[in-house]
Amino acid sequence: MKFINYLEKITGVDVYAMTSFLIFFTFFVVMALWAWRADKNLIKTLSHIPLDEENQ
Repeated sequence: MKFINYLEKITGVDVYAMTSFLIFFTFFVVMALWAWRADKNLIKTLSHIPLDEENQ
C-alpha cells in the first residue's frame, strides 16, 4: 500500500497541509521584510561573522 493511500483515509488531512504552508509562507514573508528593512551595517556585520578570525 502506498503512502498516499494512508493520507486519503485521514479525515481533514488537507488542514495539515494548508497550515504548514501558511506557517512557511508567513515565516518567509516576515524574514524577507526584516532583511529588506534591516540596517545595512547590521547585515554587513552579520555577513562577515563566519569569516572573522577574532571570534575563534
